[in-house]
Amino acid sequence: MFARLIPTEKTDPELAPFRSGLVFAFFNALTWQIGIGTPMVLFAEQLGASPLQVGLAYSFVFLLTPIQIVSTALLPIYGFKRVMLGGWGTRSVFLAVPAMLALLVSFLGVRDWMAAVLVGSVFWFCFFRSIGAAAVIPWLYAILPVPARGRYFGSEQFIGGIAGVGTLLACVALFAWLPVYWALLVQYGIAVTGSIFSYFALKRLPDAPNPSAISLTSVFRDTPRHMFAPSPFRHYLWLAVAYAIISTPIPPFVAYYLKVVPGLSPGQIMAFEVLRYCGVITAAGFIRRRIDTSGARPFFLVTMGLYLFVGVFWWVFLRGEASSLIGAYIAYFVLGLGAASWTIANLNYLPKITREEDRTLAVSIQGAVTACIGGLSPILWGLFLKKGSTAGAGMDTGVFQAFFVFVILVVLVLSPLLARLPEEKGAPVSPLVIGNAIFRPFRAATYLVNLIEIPRNRGAKGGQAEGKGTTDGH
Repeated sequence: MFARLIPTEKTDPELAPFRSGLVFAFFNALTWQIGIGTPMVLFAEQLGASPLQVGLAYSFVFLLTPIQIVSTALLPIYGFKRVMLGGWGTRSVFLAVPAMLALLVSFLGVRDWMAAVLVGSVFWFCFFRSIGAAAVIPWLYAILPVPARGRYFGSEQFIGGIAGVGTLLACVALFAWLPVYWALLVQYGIAVTGSIFSYFALKRLPDAPNPSAISLTSVFRDTPRHMFAPSPFRHYLWLAVAYAIISTPIPPFVAYYLKVVPGLSPGQIMAFEVLRYCGVITAAGFIRRRIDTSGARPFFLVTMGLYLFVGVFWWVFLRGEASSLIGAYIAYFVLGLGAASWTIANLNYLPKITREEDRTLAVSIQGAVTACIGGLSPILWGLFLKKGSTAGAGMDTGVFQAFFVFVILVVLVLSPLLARLPEEKGAPVSPLVIGNAIFRPFRAATYLVNLIEIPRNRGAKGGQAEGKGTTDGH
């Protein structure tokens, strides 16, 4: 099946020169699922990390979005390929740190400094990832032929989804078959291997002419206007921020709670993650065939209903009034449905409320603001979720109940506001396409940031896109 998705000169000559990009998508999924996903959260808990440390580690990918913005200044100087390879290659070094920690713990036991070292390695991994992420989407838009973009990104999403689910299932099996630290060692070995192979796949992609950066003067001048001047974009921006605040903390802290309080095994928690990912895939397949006719607004409301269910369920569960894990499996699946529903609706709605000439900056602002403020939410809640004044693992379940009450209240406030969003059904605006981000719904906003203009094509190998990639997608 995987081989059939990789284009060849016979099956798809237009995409064949870019098949190494699809290979990259496969191996990259092996890396991020482990390096900044639930296995990382479980590893941190095993090392005695507090909720604050877990919140920090999970949030770095969001909080370092400003590094991604600044890194766009490197693209006109060094080009897409060098910036991307530099960021992706350097981040691989920091995946070796957790692998070494897992090996050390197997022989020396847990030491107080280990959780801090793990959190530090995640910071630097995300730091260099942010540098590379500044290049990836505009690079692909610059080299892909316009008629082939849909096929490419569709294949990338499917291949990344296969790799993501396969990685989660492998983690479940490893936790079931091996002692926990040996399982983590093998998992990080998989992540390092995926990172290395994805790097060499990137090297085989053709480069594009160096882009032009958006004037910093115009960025500083226009950003306050987009964020604060009355407009449909500003109204929606702050609704999206509210959604990011309630949605971002749920995956890491629910996994942390299940490990610390009920004492579920890492394998059981990874099985929950498989259900969440299945929810993402189910929603992606269902919504994308219907959103063009129904518009984005109904799916914003569907998202609110799904998050209301998630909030109510976990509030009841934490109160001890629902002890069955069957409900938890359903809640994880529903969480995946809700996250993907919002992501797809967001990518469909943004082009409808931004003018073509402003879209690059406006969409970048939306991605940066929602990612950064949403990324602060797990850190702030981590301060309050810490149990008492003691260091190390532990969670105040009373505060965690209050968090889900907060989720419920925000959903109830957001729902009527989202229901009144202006939207012209059937408007002839193409949705934003940002690759495999649909299968990474909690990090999709970070890929919207792109403060560069794609150069016009000059007929490089395989055909390049005419015009600027930011006008029909981002």
